[in-house]
Amino acid sequence: MDNPNTFVAEPWQRPGRSQGLALWASRACLVFMACGASPLSAQDRFQPAASAVVLPVSVHAGGSSAASLRELDKAWRAQPRDLTAATAYARAVFILGLKEGDLRWYGSAKAAIEPWWTSTDLPAQGFFVRGLIKQGFHDFKAGLQDINQAIALEPQRAEFWSWRFALHLLLADMAAARQDASEIDKLFGPEEAQVYRAVWMYRSGQALPAVGLLKASLRLPRFQDASSQDWLGFHLGEAHRVSGQSEAAVAVWSARLKANPEAHLLRLSLADVLNQQGRHAQAKTVAIAKQSTSALTDALLMQALLASRGLKEADEKRLASLMDARLKSQALRQEALIERPKLIYQITYGQDMAAGLALSQENWQLQKEPPDAVLFAQAALALGRARVAEPVVKWAEQTAYTDPQLAPLIAQLKKHPSWTSARP
Repeated sequence: MDNPNTFVAEPWQRPGRSQGLALWASRACLVFMACGASPLSAQDRFQPAASAVVLPVSVHAGGSSAASLRELDKAWRAQPRDLTAATAYARAVFILGLKEGDLRWYGSAKAAIEPWWTSTDLPAQGFFVRGLIKQGFHDFKAGLQDINQAIALEPQRAEFWSWRFALHLLLADMAAARQDASEIDKLFGPEEAQVYRAVWMYRSGQALPAVGLLKASLRLPRFQDASSQDWLGFHLGEAHRVSGQSEAAVAVWSARLKANPEAHLLRLSLADVLNQQGRHAQAKTVAIAKQSTSALTDALLMQALLASRGLKEADEKRLASLMDARLKSQALRQEALIERPKLIYQITYGQDMAAGLALSQENWQLQKEPPDAVLFAQAALALGRARVAEPVVKWAEQTAYTDPQLAPLIAQLKKHPSWTSARP
């Protein structure tokens, strides 16, 4: 991938990239939409009107196009020192990066906001967009600080609260995330808050009740547009998976992916759970989806590689070489971000377990997400260094989070001979 700190001109013209914008798939898998102002659409979550009127429709509705992105790009280039134009363009390309899992879009977003990167007197929208970009580059605490600034200036902006909730979960601040859900209830109504509470529940050991709440939300009139169904469908599938109902997760994600083949997070989630189940042929079909492998995101390429290994295909060698080449190219460009595909390649695929463990330790200082916990534990066990993964065990105990992948790993860590040895 290109250096994320370098602006890439005309990003929508890259071959193999979707031209749509999506608002529900974040790096933390927790981009949440809350009700905003009239008229509500998917884009309104990032550009609401000044009104705080709550309407009985979902903020997911609607969408954007390549044409609108070109217009935003044109306006920004015409006035690169105009904060309003720069913020609008930065927000749009950041959102596209969320959908595609591609850091190059974040580089474009940061380039637009660069003149205000250290400013302390921004308007609320400026703090918010800068906060989004910072968290995209894994500076989660600084991103949260900016979003807190935005909320202090304009507390009625629903999108600010939804991102704060997401970041609090990512940082494992469960009490703060729960409080965010309560504030969303007060400000934007119980139907919106119900979804946040459901997500908080499946991230804190209450997955089955969360399934019920999410199913109820899917039936609400305000959430019948396609984007809302994708958003809720992802979380319903994840709640099913966490509760041990993997077949239900496959069914939910398959249905939503059929309705929206461009949904990267749904495709990635489905391929991942199919690989976990040993259904490698299906996983590979889902991951590749008739694309050229060179056009796949790193995350989907990694799932295709795992599937090929499971199938014992000759294609495994080619896919491994492609993944290795991408990582070497990133290393040459001195990209500092620790992306999950790299951890999966080193740990799950087994390319370099020691390097994977070291990166897991570093990554855990920044974010505390269930997939990262699984990788951290796998590496520690593989190297016979169970005690190194003690932070994961403590996180699981503190949050009460568990899932079918992580639970046996936690048990193995505690039973491993190295667990009782000297602390690392």
